[in-house]
Amino acid sequence: MAYVKVCALSELEEDTPKRVELDGTPMSVVKTEGEVFAIYDVCSHANVSLSEGEVEDCAIECWLHGSSFDLRTGKPSGLPATRPVPVYPVKIEGDDVLVSLSQES
Repeated sequence: MAYVKVCALSELEEDTPKRVELDGTPMSVVKTEGEVFAIYDVCSHANVSLSEGEVEDCAIECWLHGSSFDLRTGKPSGLPATRPVPVYPVKIEGDDVLVSLSQES
């Protein structure tokens, strides 16, 4: 599995999504609860950026209609979204946040 640096760990603020793009794939990178997650940055219900939403309880909320997606699995926790979004493996090496486009979910 190939990993690519997407940002520096020091650039991430707790519970504040950072939008990045890896090989044309938009993703939101989030540091929360002592871990770093990478999730596809487009809501499965509406074509809006999840990185503009809020993070709480290891989930990111779509700002437009309020669906939340689990950062670990990509599964929505409530309507109107019913389909999960992809999540991606993350590794931390020093201050580098590395992500692989191989999907975990």
